Amino acid sequence: MSDASPAAGSRADATRERLLAAAIEAFAAKGFHGTTTRDIAGAAGMSPAALYVHHRSKEELLFLISQRGHERTLELVRTARAADPDPIEQLRAVAAAFAEHHARAHTTARIINYELAALDDEHSAEIAELRHQIDGELRDLVRAGVADGSFDCPDPRLAAAALLSLGIDLARWYHEDLVWTPEAIAAAYAEFAVRIVGATSN
Repeated sequence: MSDASPAAGSRADATRERLLAAAIEAFAAKGFHGTTTRDIAGAAGMSPAALYVHHRSKEELLFLISQRGHERTLELVRTARAADPDPIEQLRAVAAAFAEHHARAHTTARIINYELAALDDEHSAEIAELRHQIDGELRDLVRAGVADGSFDCPDPRLAAAALLSLGIDLARWYHEDLVWTPEAIAAAYAEFAVRIVGATSN
C-alpha cells in the first residue's frame, strides 16, 4: 500500500509540469547548453536541489519535452489522416494540422527540432523512432495517393520529406507579431501540400 495521497500525487505532477514549462522558457532563451539547472529551477520558483527530486537532469527535461512534442505531432497526423478517405483531403488535413501546430507551439517546436543532438543515446533512439513513425505516416499517405491516381509524384519519399520540412521550418521563423495567423498559414500550407504532390483533382 502506498503512503502517497492523491493530493500529494497531484502536487508532484503540477511541480513537474512547472519545471517542464520553466525548462522550455530557459532553453528558448539560452539554448540547451547555455542553460543551467539553476536557471530552470529559478524560472520555476524552486531551489536547484528541488529540481532533482522530480527530474534526474536537464537532459531528462529536454527528452520529456521532445517526447511529448513528437507524440503530439504523431497523434495530430494520424487523426488528420483518419478524417477523410480521400488522399487529397487527407493531405490537406495533415498539412494544415501540422503547420498550425508548429506555428502555435513554435517555441517548443524550435527546441525540439534544434536541440536533439543534446539527448543521450537511449533518449535519442526513442525520439528517432517517433520521428520515423511520423515520417512513415507521410510517406504512406503520399504513396497511397500515387497508387490510386490522386497524386502525380515521381518520388513519394522526397515529397514526404519536403512536406515535413515545410511545417518544421515554421518553428524557426514564426512569431506572434507576423501578419499571418496560424489558421491562415494552415490553410495556405494545405494548398502548398497538394501542389507538391501534383494532386490531379480538387
